[in-house]
Amino acid sequence: MKRKLTYAEAINEALHQLMQKDKNVIVIGQGVTSPWYVGATTVGLLDKFGEKRIIDTPVSESAITGVAGGCSLTGARPILVHPRMDFMYYAFDQIINHMAGWHFMFGGKVNMPVVFWAIINRGGEQAAQHSQALQGLFMHIPGLKLVMPSTAYDAKGLLVSAVEDNSPVMYIDDRWLYSQKEHVPEDLYRVSIGKSQIRRKGKDLTIIASSYMTLKALEACEVLENEGIEAEVIDLRSIKPLDTETLCKSVKKTGRLVIADGGWRTCGLAAEISAQISEKVFNYLKKPIVRVTLPDAPAPASSALERAYYPTEKNIIKAAKSLCNKNSVRRKK
Repeated sequence: MKRKLTYAEAINEALHQLMQKDKNVIVIGQGVTSPWYVGATTVGLLDKFGEKRIIDTPVSESAITGVAGGCSLTGARPILVHPRMDFMYYAFDQIINHMAGWHFMFGGKVNMPVVFWAIINRGGEQAAQHSQALQGLFMHIPGLKLVMPSTAYDAKGLLVSAVEDNSPVMYIDDRWLYSQKEHVPEDLYRVSIGKSQIRRKGKDLTIIASSYMTLKALEACEVLENEGIEAEVIDLRSIKPLDTETLCKSVKKTGRLVIADGGWRTCGLAAEISAQISEKVFNYLKKPIVRVTLPDAPAPASSALERAYYPTEKNIIKAAKSLCNKNSVRRKK
């Protein structure tokens, strides 16, 4: 019987194996030893590797980001934890003005093997300062790679690939995924950065999703199938670079596209994908592209308003139905 790990346990296993394999791998950040900050993802690391490699820092996002960048220049492979992605705004200067560009500024002679582990930690009435998903902002920056695993298998494999990459990689996870469980191999394995995954095949409609919204897309497909709509779900996994080849191939087949992203609508991930699909395969589209995203508004503090604010499988179902009318798809009898 294949063993199963939760998403959080998969990250934890990857960290243990990476640090065991390479003494240059270190973990640095606020609350890296605290379940309140990072869940179960760092359990046992401090006891096994000590304070010189598991470094719990003061609350100073800019300073610790600079430290991680300096470490990477000296040969270390730091994994810099930002337990709330919201406060990475304080580190923009270090990340964007410096670390994202150093490889290019130094004529390719300097590598930046640093992982920015950014955790989306929202819901539970945490309101606007504690609920932000900033992948769209970082996607805009040249020199950064971005990955967003949606499964436990990918959480481990993409983290390994990110740590072993010589470029700065933004590894974005969502705490809403931490309890998701599936088969995860014990061996150290890699999931390629820049490759998406078709989670479900279909011929009537393409749904492109990332991170937590991939789960919502798959849930939506169960309902859509009962109404005769066969949706194809593509899990992006890698945000930058985007696997546009796989995305375009699917849209060519189905002619209809819903993009589901947990970030804001304007200038976000869904907007970029929509633009690229329109540029590359516009003539294959049978209907306009539909985006399912956060509204352009700060996150509310009320639980009732949160239920209206965060998109779910219901929003994806509604979007899919708007593209698939009775005359365009086969209905089950």
